[in-house]
Amino acid sequence: MATLADALGTVRTRGLFVASLVAALVAACGGRSDASLKDPSTWPLPGHDLAGTRAATGSPIDSGNVARLRVRWRFPLTAKPSFSGIFASTPVADAATVYLQDLRSSVYAVDRETGRLRWQRRVDALNDGPNGLALAGGRVYAATDSDAFALSAATGRELWTHHLTSASEQFVDVAPVVWRGLVLIGTIGYPPLGRGAIYALDARTGAVRWKFVTVARPWVHPREAGGGGIWYPVSVDAEGRLYAGTANPGPWGGSPRRPNGAAFPGPALYTDSLVVLDARAGRLLWHDQVTPHDVRDYDFEATPILARPGAADLVIGAGKSGRVIAWDRRTHRRVWTAVVGVHRNDVGPLPRRPVTVCPGLLGGVETPMAYADGRLFVPVVDLCGRGSATTRQDVTTLDPTAGRGRLVALDAATGRQLWERRLPSPAFGCAAVANDVVFTSSYDGTVYALAARDGRVLWRERMRARINACPAVVGDLLVVGAGVRRRAGPPPEAVAFGLG
Repeated sequence: MATLADALGTVRTRGLFVASLVAALVAACGGRSDASLKDPSTWPLPGHDLAGTRAATGSPIDSGNVARLRVRWRFPLTAKPSFSGIFASTPVADAATVYLQDLRSSVYAVDRETGRLRWQRRVDALNDGPNGLALAGGRVYAATDSDAFALSAATGRELWTHHLTSASEQFVDVAPVVWRGLVLIGTIGYPPLGRGAIYALDARTGAVRWKFVTVARPWVHPREAGGGGIWYPVSVDAEGRLYAGTANPGPWGGSPRRPNGAAFPGPALYTDSLVVLDARAGRLLWHDQVTPHDVRDYDFEATPILARPGAADLVIGAGKSGRVIAWDRRTHRRVWTAVVGVHRNDVGPLPRRPVTVCPGLLGGVETPMAYADGRLFVPVVDLCGRGSATTRQDVTTLDPTAGRGRLVALDAATGRQLWERRLPSPAFGCAAVANDVVFTSSYDGTVYALAARDGRVLWRERMRARINACPAVVGDLLVVGAGVRRRAGPPPEAVAFGLG
């Protein structure tokens, strides 16, 4: 899913009439005021804000009281699961309601104090996630596996829908971001033919305002190759620059006929890249490819974080290669690179004999990071796989319970590791910050609150189901979805933990 000094830029008002007019215009174009987006009692975007920080620094929750978090309500998630379970996204919330989207693309509005269902919009569109929602101007923005849509936040009534997929854009699995009347969303491309794209839709009508294809040129072997697109949300800075991390080319590995990714010869721009666009027009401003000619499925997918530690204006991205990279937003040069997690046989061509590859298909930085007060918090999955130049790793053969996790804190200015907390299970949940506390979760269903300064465990809670979704901090609530049912265990659910 990001702080937000942009929605309508800096607006100076003189008198109540002008302020009211601006508020009305914001609502009409599907935006929100800067003040509301900075409100610590809400979580309107997947990354909390347009800078993707996932930080609610004005929340009442801090290191002094986090141990008092207790279950306030539980909301059952009862739809038939996909490959990834039934819930894999970040809850969003306004002043009165928490909104959830399951992996059948259904949307639920839940009273944030009681957990009571206010309304639901049932959809039966299978999605392996992460998917998710965005809030702006009294609307909920979302997508199925093929269509973007908007709902009334008050009633759930459908306001518009727009079909996005085609023979070359086969899937939507990203949560939208709303900026200045635009809904920023994207598609994924799969082999064969696939070339994923980033879209800007009119927030009021759903009409396409612009489209940027994230694979620069048609594939040399289009009946075999595919890739590109985005599967975590973009971020947008105050000057209207859009930052996106893009997905891998495929098929990874290779075949006896076309070993080591010969189905997509060359670097395969703009896969596995940081891509920076003019958010108003969709024009490419600059890019940097992190993994040219990727043969290991090393998406550079995590939402880029816009940070200013000290005097530097940085954009920081990460992905499944287990590398975290910071760029200077003015010079476009890399400032630092940090390697996190376990690494083995992770660079260069693959040998013809199968070898252990770390990170594997479900390893590295799988989910978005968080940033606050000069510190970057990186969830990491240590889960290896087997790969070779002539075969393709099969994600269905991997056992997520066999992996381990860690949360790594980095100095955002230098990339230096400040601390690391090892977890007994993969960290498939994102990081989220409330003041001096950072939250994350592990696949075994444990939610952790750690001290942002040194990684000490301040609080933990075991959920009834496994977790591959992301936490949100909503005022004095921590909202977490546990979307993967244990064998013979209770059904998945979203849980709100509150103070007192």
